[in-house]
Amino acid sequence: MSQQGAVLYDVPGPRARRVTTIVSLLAGLALLVGAYFLVYRPLADAGELSMDKWGPLIDPGNELFGQVWRRLGDGLRATLLAAVFAIVFSLLVGTLLAVLRLQLRQLRTRRYAGLSRPLALAARGLGTGLGWLTRVFVEVFRGAPVVITIFFVWRVLPELGLRPPDLSMPGLPLPSLMWSLVIGLTLYNGVVIGEILRSGMQGLPRGQTEAAQAIGLSSLQTTLRILLPQAYRIMLPALISQLVVVLKDTALGFIITYSEVMRTANLLAENPQLRNPLQMYAVVGVIFILVNYTLSKLAGYVERRVARGRRTAIPPPAAAPEEVAAVVR
Repeated sequence: MSQQGAVLYDVPGPRARRVTTIVSLLAGLALLVGAYFLVYRPLADAGELSMDKWGPLIDPGNELFGQVWRRLGDGLRATLLAAVFAIVFSLLVGTLLAVLRLQLRQLRTRRYAGLSRPLALAARGLGTGLGWLTRVFVEVFRGAPVVITIFFVWRVLPELGLRPPDLSMPGLPLPSLMWSLVIGLTLYNGVVIGEILRSGMQGLPRGQTEAAQAIGLSSLQTTLRILLPQAYRIMLPALISQLVVVLKDTALGFIITYSEVMRTANLLAENPQLRNPLQMYAVVGVIFILVNYTLSKLAGYVERRVARGRRTAIPPPAAAPEEVAAVVR
């Protein structure tokens, strides 16, 4: 191992370390100088760093501070509400789609020995047709930009008499605009999550499916009890990344005039009393970074707990000595 490490990587000597340190310091100094002359000075000369523009966002003593953050809080609440519904529905749709595509794939290879030849051919053709239909559904919504999908749900579905309803709960309004955003995000992300889970199930060893069939489990029972739970654990990092994408894509609600945090920030930045789009968008960017970072840390915690649960699983009880002797005899 030490010889392989010596071949792949030579430990730098004193001179190389000294050169690396000097180059790093010079590069850092050049970045600072460039940031000062190319970023700080132009912004300061344009008045973008003055408290007149930053005060409503960072100074509690400013008369507009409370109003601005109250509006941003309402927008953030609308964003998180749409994200929660979109995440839940995307997971449900993705799971159902993955299970359906896997079952249809297995049906296409089934021989239908108990049926007559015409009925067997009809059943196999039905499975093939449904398989192609689901594949077209996946390719359409996976290939279409999510902006187009959201706009389609908002503009086209009402023309077909399928306008999402205005629902409300105590203290929790759920407008049709929010459902248009949720449906659009669900169609796109549900398809992506379905493909993630399907690839996870198909990547499992074939022996697990054969063992489940050997003990009498049906194809659907094998998928739900054996393959799907493992696919969730194996593909958890990819699922986490996609859920973060769902949360970020809620910012696209501004194209359908949904009052999420991005649209709220845009309206506030255009207010004649503020006129601070740079500052407003910077604050919204920080909000999204904090929310996504929190979601990533929470998902990482869940992943560690799942991994710890697999490591600390109770081993099967050891056989008694007399049972071992009986088996030997």
